[in-house]
Amino acid sequence: MRPGRAGASLVPVRARVRQPVRSGRTLFRGLVSAVERTDAASRHALLSVRGHSVAWLVPTLILAAIAVADVTTDVFQIIAWTVLVPGVAAAICGVRSTAVFAVLSLVVYVLADTVWKHRAETGLPGLVLVLVGGFVAVVAAAFRVSGERRMLHMRDVAETTRRTVLRALPDGFGGLEHAAVYLSADSDARVGGDFFDIQPGPYGTRVLVGDVQGKGLGAVDAAAALLGTFREAAYHVPDLAVVAEHLDLRMLRHRAHTAALGEANGDRFATGVLVGFRSDMPDAVELVNFGHEPPLAVGPGGVRRLPVAGGLPLGMRELLPGDFLTTVRAGLAEDETLLLVTDGVVEARDPDGAFYDHEATVALAVEADPSDTSPRRLVAVVRDGTLRHCRGRLTDDTTVFAVRRSGRPPMWP
Repeated sequence: MRPGRAGASLVPVRARVRQPVRSGRTLFRGLVSAVERTDAASRHALLSVRGHSVAWLVPTLILAAIAVADVTTDVFQIIAWTVLVPGVAAAICGVRSTAVFAVLSLVVYVLADTVWKHRAETGLPGLVLVLVGGFVAVVAAAFRVSGERRMLHMRDVAETTRRTVLRALPDGFGGLEHAAVYLSADSDARVGGDFFDIQPGPYGTRVLVGDVQGKGLGAVDAAAALLGTFREAAYHVPDLAVVAEHLDLRMLRHRAHTAALGEANGDRFATGVLVGFRSDMPDAVELVNFGHEPPLAVGPGGVRRLPVAGGLPLGMRELLPGDFLTTVRAGLAEDETLLLVTDGVVEARDPDGAFYDHEATVALAVEADPSDTSPRRLVAVVRDGTLRHCRGRLTDDTTVFAVRRSGRPPMWP
C-alpha cells in the first residue's frame, strides 16, 4: 500500500491508451464471476443443468466408450482405460457416485475378460489393478468432498464477516447515488482490509473509503474499528476535521489494544479519504485525505483529480507534530461523480510489470459516451479494466467506489 500523490491537477485527463474492444465485455464479466467464486462452486455450476448435477455423465460416457472400443476393435487394452473411470469420477462426482463407477468399472472389466474374450485374458493382475484403482478413487473423492465442504463453510463465514463490516447501503442513502465493488486478492478469504461507508446526519452526508495496511483478520478487525468510529463521529460531529481526528485517534487506540494483547500486528496504519456532502454546498465537497489516492471527479466534460492536501495515513500522527489534518474544499458539479479506488486498482500490473492507469480508462469511457457518468457505469469500467490489465491476478484487495448527489434531500434518522 502506498500513500496517494499530492498536488493534484485540475486539468482534464486525456486518453493515452487505445479504447478497449467492446466485444470483450462479456469475456471480462465472466472473468469477474470466476474471481468471485470458488473453484468448487464454479465446477458445480458448470456441471449442472437447471439445478441438477450432470457430472455423472462424464465418467458414464468414458466407460461406455471404453466398452465399445474394446468390443469393436483390437487396438485398445481395456485395462489401461477402465481403471481411469473411477479416478475421473473422484474429481467431479460425490463419494457415492465414485463408488458406483468403481463397481461398474470392475463389472466392465470382468465382462471384457470373461465374456467377450476376443483377445488374450489379462487375468488376476488386471482385476487387482481395477479393484485398487476403484478403492483409491473412492478415498480420494471422500477427501476432496470433505475439503470442499470445509472451504465453502469458511467462505460463508468470511462472507458473513464481510457483510457485517461492510454493511449494505440502500439506494439513495443519504441523498447520494452510489455503487461499489470489492474484490479480495485472496480468492478463498473474500475479506480483507478495504472499507467504505456512507453516513448521513444533521451536518450532511459523510463518505469514507480506505485501506488498512496488511491482510488477514487483523486488517479486518482494524477496518471494523474505524468504520464503527466513523458511523458515530460522522453523525454527531459538525466539523469534518474533528471527525478525521476521531478516526486517527481510533487507529492509535486500536493499535495499542492489539499490542497489549500481544498480537503481532506491528505498526498498522490505514490510508483513506473522508468526504463531506453538505446541503449548504451544493456544488462542492469537503475532503480530508489520509495518504490515499486522490479521488477523481468524472463528468460529461472529462475527468479531473480533486485537490487534496498531503495528509498522513491514520495512525501515523507522531511523524508530523502539530495539526496534520487539513480539510480541503473542492468543486463538484451536480452532474459529476466522485470516483475513489484503493491500492488494488492503482497497483495492478500487467505481465510486463506496467501499472494500470484507471484515469485514462475512465477518460476513454467518458469520451465514448459522455451522457452516462453514473456511479454504476464507472465502477464497472474500472473493475473490468483492472481485471483485464492484471489478467485476473489481483495482488491486493481491490475496492472501487463511486458516488454522486441524487437530487433528493438526504434522509437521516
